[in-house]
Parts: sequence; structure tokens; C-alpha cells
Amino acid sequence: MKVFITGCYGQVGQELMAMAAKCGYEAMGFDRDTLDITDKQRVQEAIGQHHPHVVINAAAYTAVDKAENDGEAALAVNATAVRYLAEVCDSMNIPFVHISTDYVFDGSNVGAYVENDTPSPLGVYGETKLAGEQAVRKHCAMYYILRTSWVFSSHGNNFVKTMLRLGLERKELGVVADQYGKPTSAHEIARVIYLILKSNKQAWGTYHMAQPEVTTWFGFAEAIFTEARSQGLNLKLSTCHAISTEDYPTPAKRPANSELDCSKLAATFSIQLNPWSESLRAVIQSIRCETKKISLVQGGGDAP
Repeated sequence: MKVFITGCYGQVGQELMAMAAKCGYEAMGFDRDTLDITDKQRVQEAIGQHHPHVVINAAAYTAVDKAENDGEAALAVNATAVRYLAEVCDSMNIPFVHISTDYVFDGSNVGAYVENDTPSPLGVYGETKLAGEQAVRKHCAMYYILRTSWVFSSHGNNFVKTMLRLGLERKELGVVADQYGKPTSAHEIARVIYLILKSNKQAWGTYHMAQPEVTTWFGFAEAIFTEARSQGLNLKLSTCHAISTEDYPTPAKRPANSELDCSKLAATFSIQLNPWSESLRAVIQSIRCETKKISLVQGGGDAP
């Protein structure tokens, strides 16, 4: 079976490409240089030319803070392009998998969010991702919208790589401790997507997909440093202390509670995600094997 993957050099895209053959799929990957997904004609031509069995959209504008002043670009990738992909897939009777985010919620919930909770994004990034979800539901009959959270991997920019870099550079660090969520590895996201596809259930709809274990950014950072030291990384960091969101202001507001309830996914597809602590171990091992990655880290994305 052929799978058509946009955003193939992103965190999730790279994992989808790497895992495809093992899962019985022939992967065709596209990035912004090989396919402008904001151009509907090019989208239609590319999908029509390759005749895939499924299209997975792993492309996204994920610069949460930058999006506050770059809304047009964020909307083009996160909503307009998603609409084009959905429309083309629908016209060709191709299932469409779209990756969305916990940022469609405002974080005011007490307890975990379920799929039918009312979205209320706090910023431009979340607003544009929500618009993308709405476009999929409106323009495509066969779709999976998969909301995930706090994505990390050995690729690209993410919280794990940023913490490792800072842990090597600084003696002291403060990390936000009043925002809650579920870290989720790109590898686990890709694994679950292929399991959903292989199930052939066609249970179209929206699902939450995040790894077990709720934590805070501070708790996640402490786990990163502990795991890094256990693997022999000689961190300079001696003190990591908890700070509040008010102590670390950012252009875009973050939801205080990003916890996603994934019971619908488990009940529908009999899929259980592995704990993020296991994925973290594997990611740090991968980074250690390619030590240049640590020194090249710039920034620290926290959105899928």
C-alpha cells in the first residue's frame, strides 16, 4: 500500500517515513520544497500522479509564539492547505489522516479533555489548527483527526533537545511547573497511525493520541536530566527549580491543562500507547549516538 506523507522532514514525518516499510507501506514523502500544499492545483496533481492509498498530513506551522505576529502564514499551512488536502482526498476517495493538537483547548478543564469537549484556543496557533480540523470535517468523508501533545523526538526542535542543550550549558535553570500535559514521542505517534491504518476499521472521526503519564514541563525536564545522567551525559546543570507561567512570559498563552483523554482511541482500535518515559530513554539514546544534534539545537518547540 502507498502512503503519501506531507511534512516528511518534520518530527512525525521522519518517523512515518522511517517506519513505513516495516509496517508494510510504500512511503512517498513531500516537504515544502517538493510540494507547496498551499497550492491546490499542485496538491491535486501530486496526489493524482502517485495514486496513494492514504494521505497523512504531518506538515504544520508549529512556531507557537511567532504565529502571534505571523497569522497569515500559520493560517495558510494549518488551515487553507489542510482544506485543499481534504478536498482532494475526498474527490479521489482517499482516506485522510490529519495531526492536530491539544492547543485547540484553553486549558481551563478540570481533568482530561475528551474529543467532544468544546475547543477554545488561546492563541493564533491553536486557532489555525482548529480551523484545519473544521476544514477536514467539512470537506472530507473518510478522515482521522488525531490530536496529540508535547511532541518530542531526536529530530528538529523540541523540548527534550532544548533541555539537553541547556543542561550542558548552564548551572542553573528554571522551568514552568504549572502547565500540565502528556509528552508524546513522534515515534509513538507514527507507530499508532500505522496501527490504525492496518486495522482497516474505517472508524472515521477525531481521536486523542497522547502517551500515558501526566506531568508538568518542570517534571518532564527533571525526567530528561535524570535519564541523560543515567546514560552518562556529563551535564553542567546543578540546579533546576520550578517557576510559574507568570515568571516565564511568552507572546502566546499556553493552556494550563493539556491533558488528553485517549480512552476512545483505546476502545475503538484496541491500541495502548507506551509510557513517555520509555520513549524518552530511546530518544536520548538516539541523540547520544549523534552528539552533534545536541550542539546544533536551536529553540524549543512544544507543539505538534
